[in-house]
Amino acid sequence: MMRIDHIAIAVRSLERSLKEFEAIWGLSVASSQQADSDAVREAMLPIGNTSLQLLEATTPESTVAKFIERRGEGLHHIAIGVDDIVAALDRLRAAGASLIDEVPRPAGQGRMAAFVHPRTSAGVLIELIQEAPPAASEGANT
Repeated sequence: MMRIDHIAIAVRSLERSLKEFEAIWGLSVASSQQADSDAVREAMLPIGNTSLQLLEATTPESTVAKFIERRGEGLHHIAIGVDDIVAALDRLRAAGASLIDEVPRPAGQGRMAAFVHPRTSAGVLIELIQEAPPAASEGANT
């Protein structure tokens, strides 16, 4: 089963953008973190059954900084939640999709992620996300 996990927006200033999204749209930050591996600071703002993810580059070399330099602020990617990311990548590969990540990589909150090249999706970068598996102790009787 697939679902929209989040919609990512590249911003120049996370602080400024958060103030705008809070004041204008009434959204509040559910979580934020700095992802050094991707050279970004991010904040998740729940909206309905999904979230908006605001991304600010922390270095001029990050993909988000390069994106803003080329295109300005705006839609960076759409993240699609999948139950089995390896099976989803296999299916996409077999269908002829151009994959940025051939294998899943760690993402925030213990999740796994893989990106699909924009040429596969009408110019939109797609991120596949698989939730972290439940801890072995969850649901166990103690």
